[in-house]
Amino acid sequence: MSGIGSRLRHIPLVERAAQAIFQPRGPEAGEIRLNHRRVFVLPTRSGLTFGVMLIALLLGSINYTLGLGFGLTFLMAGVAWIGMFYAFRNLAHLSLRPARVEPVYAGEIAQFCVVLSNRQTFDRFALLLQADKTLAPVFADPLAGTETRVNVPVRITRRGWQPMPSITFKTTFPLGLWRVWSYWQPDLQVLAYPSPAPPGVPLPRAHADGTEGWGHGGPGSEDYAGIRDYTAGDPIRHLAWKAMARTPSGGLLTKLFDGSGTRRLWLDLAQLPASLDLEAALSRMTRWVLDCEADEIQYGLRLERLEIAPDRGAVHRDRCLSALALFGATDHER
Repeated sequence: MSGIGSRLRHIPLVERAAQAIFQPRGPEAGEIRLNHRRVFVLPTRSGLTFGVMLIALLLGSINYTLGLGFGLTFLMAGVAWIGMFYAFRNLAHLSLRPARVEPVYAGEIAQFCVVLSNRQTFDRFALLLQADKTLAPVFADPLAGTETRVNVPVRITRRGWQPMPSITFKTTFPLGLWRVWSYWQPDLQVLAYPSPAPPGVPLPRAHADGTEGWGHGGPGSEDYAGIRDYTAGDPIRHLAWKAMARTPSGGLLTKLFDGSGTRRLWLDLAQLPASLDLEAALSRMTRWVLDCEADEIQYGLRLERLEIAPDRGAVHRDRCLSALALFGATDHER
């Protein structure tokens, strides 16, 4: 039995070797079809055990000349052989194409949407899809003549454009005796925004358009211009309740108002402390963009030679976050 255990332990190694040799190299654009050259078959551990049992049953039938034993052996072998055919058919000739993926923040899990098209006249069951070994696989049951959308999770660790890794398709349906698998890397990317810094960092003070550095803005009550720490004597009605709710320390914050009507809040990367590395600075800028949107503040973005005029709203937010995500990227990476 030790020899059997050794063979069972080598199954993952064989599969890894097949993955290294046979999986496609690089992303594949458009729709692809899993033809028979792209689908691989190996017995599972249960399948190997079943095969050993058949050999033992055959040897016993030969030794004792058991006609019923021969019949049972060949019947079970035929069932296993037919099971391999149905397992192969369950995955072969399935059509695949990429759909879309929504932007995420670095450190989050992106949901890459792919479409499985079953143009055959039979249903398929218990297909397993996995692209990130650290996350649980997802399952799909493409019915005959239908398209099935499946979200494949992938953990994103860096900002910028991140390609989707290769997806492994597996199935052991219907008997669990055969492992059938294939690989596909769709031509699909996700834009990962910088991970936002923890809440609680006060926004920079507003300054007039066209001035340099951090302005302080004169007191007034016409235009909302930012947030600062509470000082004795500030009106209670000017407390920034939303910002305080996001502050772990629970300190009091006061809304800044600009009476001139011409001031805007600029988020300038060059004005951040030099002690912050680039990723930490971009993380803080991302937090400020989200805080400005939550507090309905008009804000602009300055990243070296790139300047985005003050505005607010979902389109402006996504434009600023995209600029932060791609800051420092080469033209090819963009």
